[in-house]
Amino acid sequence: MGNDKETKAKLLASGKKEFLEKGYMQASLRHICQNAGVTTGALYFFFQDKEDLFAALVEEPLKKLYGVMSRHYSEEILQIEEGQGAETDMSDDLEACYQMIHYMYQYYDEFDLILTKSQGTRFEHCIDRFVEISEKHYRIVADKMTKRANLPRIEDYMIHWTAHMMVDIFVHMLTHEKSEEAAKGHMQYIIKFIMAGWFGLFEAK
Repeated sequence: MGNDKETKAKLLASGKKEFLEKGYMQASLRHICQNAGVTTGALYFFFQDKEDLFAALVEEPLKKLYGVMSRHYSEEILQIEEGQGAETDMSDDLEACYQMIHYMYQYYDEFDLILTKSQGTRFEHCIDRFVEISEKHYRIVADKMTKRANLPRIEDYMIHWTAHMMVDIFVHMLTHEKSEEAAKGHMQYIIKFIMAGWFGLFEAK
């Protein structure tokens, strides 16, 4: 059992290295096995195919990130329903962004694989899923805020654009900034900028 665990760990480490260097499409199972010091047959004992190996590296971190995001969105809806959230206090949003960044940088290689090396896998369109979740959330928040303030409904285009922009911020941060601390520093100003634009949508015309 101990040997199985060790072999699987070697294959995962070798797979991560190969995928990071070459991307999923160009990665070679033969090279992965050679570098892990095992036979190809050993790989198929643990993984169905190349995509299954890739999934073993990225699936769990991705699911957990969806969870972090969903929890924040649920808390935000609750705050608005309790009569909060119309103020321009950005402390909760900044804290949520810090949590997201901290988690993403804990699994920097895994998210780098998802964002830049996953073409050809079922993970290559996961950004669209983040946008979809965010868009649904912003639609609910915007409708609650306009109703409470007796303002016109914010058009769907702006909600979709806002969701895309927020997701793109995290993608750009991870692919352009290696340091978690620097990323958090940038986020202070980014959130200030975003919040000003968001609340600007709800100003009476």
